[in-house]
Amino acid sequence: MCLRMPPPLLLPLLLLLLLGPRAGGCPVGCQCNQPHTVFCAARKAPTMPLDVPPGTANLYVFENGITMLEVDSFAGLPGLQLLDLSQNLIDSLPDGIFQPLANLSNLDLSANRLREVTGETFRGLQCLERLYLGKNHIHHIEPGAFDAMSHLLELKLQDNQLQALPALHLPSLLLLDLSYNSLMELEPGVLDTANLEALRLAGLGLRHLSKELLGSLHNLRDLDVSDNHLEHLPPAVGSLRSLTRLRLAGNPRIAQLWPEELSGLGTLQELDLSNLSLQALPPSFPNLFPRLRFLAAARNPFNCVCSLSWFSQWVHDSPVALASPEETRCHFPPKNAGRLLFQLQYSDFGCPATTTSTPTVAELVPSPSRKVPTQPRPTELVTQVPNQPSVPLPTMQPAPELQDCPASTCLNGGTCHLGAWNHLACLCPEGFTGQYCDSIVTLDTSPSPAPATPRALRPLPLAVEPVSPTSLRVALQRYLHNTVQFRSLRLTYRNLSGPDKRPVTLRLPAWLPEYTVTQLQPNATYSICVQALGTSRGTEDEEVCGEARTPLAVRSNHSPVTQAHEGNLPLLIAPALAAVLLAVLAAVGAAYCVRRGRATAAQGKDQVGPGAGPLELEGVKAPLEPGPKTVVGGEALPMGPECEVPLMGYPGPSLQGPLAEKPYV
Repeated sequence: MCLRMPPPLLLPLLLLLLLGPRAGGCPVGCQCNQPHTVFCAARKAPTMPLDVPPGTANLYVFENGITMLEVDSFAGLPGLQLLDLSQNLIDSLPDGIFQPLANLSNLDLSANRLREVTGETFRGLQCLERLYLGKNHIHHIEPGAFDAMSHLLELKLQDNQLQALPALHLPSLLLLDLSYNSLMELEPGVLDTANLEALRLAGLGLRHLSKELLGSLHNLRDLDVSDNHLEHLPPAVGSLRSLTRLRLAGNPRIAQLWPEELSGLGTLQELDLSNLSLQALPPSFPNLFPRLRFLAAARNPFNCVCSLSWFSQWVHDSPVALASPEETRCHFPPKNAGRLLFQLQYSDFGCPATTTSTPTVAELVPSPSRKVPTQPRPTELVTQVPNQPSVPLPTMQPAPELQDCPASTCLNGGTCHLGAWNHLACLCPEGFTGQYCDSIVTLDTSPSPAPATPRALRPLPLAVEPVSPTSLRVALQRYLHNTVQFRSLRLTYRNLSGPDKRPVTLRLPAWLPEYTVTQLQPNATYSICVQALGTSRGTEDEEVCGEARTPLAVRSNHSPVTQAHEGNLPLLIAPALAAVLLAVLAAVGAAYCVRRGRATAAQGKDQVGPGAGPLELEGVKAPLEPGPKTVVGGEALPMGPECEVPLMGYPGPSLQGPLAEKPYV
């Protein structure tokens, strides 16, 4: 049983700051302006601070440059409940170093250089509830290393070098983050975590998810499988009836979503489908997700024909917030290419002409109560939806079927068909060529000394120019004049200035004259490469690359004193200002966001939320790699940076009310 000291009473902190005496025995380079709390930020010392008061409950020692810890570093702190050692240079931990900390409930070791976790690393931490080990160099975890932590609620192992994961027997665990390791396959039974609410598996290289792996996670609310190699929505995901947030972004092999795959996800409130290869969404999409309030569908090659005509009206009429609408565009057919999907009118989708008014969304989207005959799954058209009725228009008898490949797609008598990569393509008649049969074949009758061969792309530098502090324009005209026919373009970009150099890959249509890469970091150098795919000669062309730097963002004269830099702690504000910030924020419970998610622990007694974490204050402790912020209508939406509850003044294992949260590290 874990016993803890009661939390200290907070006095009126402004009074304490102005009139109260300074706490005695505070370590050099630290602040001790709050009861039982020692705050040491950017102290720039290779060892732990000396003379920490023995009654300390919360000890923050982040970004101090600590390289090693002694086995007795915490011997005199039996009442310690929170220990933040993040953003240091620690590469190993002595066996049993935390054994004196019998009351420790929150331990943050993220952004260090740890290489392994043994069975002795966390010996004695039976009361630990939150363990953060992300952004280390961990490549090995001994089996059973966490088994003694029966009260553990959160375990974060993201951004490490794990290639195998031992079985986790953690009955109380609510949040598990394994993102961006090399766990290309997770064995069934590796997650003995029946109460798990949030599971993050982004960037592991997964090709499938077994039903045995997720089948026992009946309480799962939040699943992140973005940036993997999934080819379709795993059937195991469709069986998660309690799921409220699903992130599929960055799985470019997913080209189609079938209604039967989505039918079990009616509780979803947030869905991220960005950076896939979707040309369409099922017309029954609104009925499949009656509780949806947030949708991300940017950077998909949407085919804006009649079967997608319901989307723009639904976005305008429903309470669903569409993330990055400026990146949610049409790629096909040519007349709609590049246009914003949510701005198209019904007449823009090329639907059959009618003699009455434009159908409403209710008429376009099949209702569960409307009895109409179903049709079998097609085998030739990519955007046809299985088991969905043809959509009747008011005066057409018989009702015309929605056309996924209308005649207007191909020009000059070309025939539209489904290509080898599940994209629409055109078969051109003799004398015409091009993606949409829009070019006339010219015959050269002059004698030639040698057989003509297709002209290869010259490896000239790619033309890239800055547009704004967050965007770069890539010139693609060279491909339009290339005699070698190809199916599409692959564009890859990466940030050469930041710590995260993972490439981001987009697939572009072959006819695009230029493309603007957005949502970039200001004052950063980016490498951008383009390669032609599916050439007519059967080989891949050489990749051409270029580099450019985004301009420096123009800041207001009233910008904050401290400014966050990617991968580093912001400039440290004056100690007095830091003390004021800490005191005021602790008093009023200021926070970035509020999470009300709770779950019942294994014993069914304590209510906890899956998002508690160490303290990060704006201008004091910044996330290492801030995620993109999504703002719709002036409101920050939840698909941006992760949020965690600050642990200052953490009352214990039972969180009975909403707590303030912090940006995720």
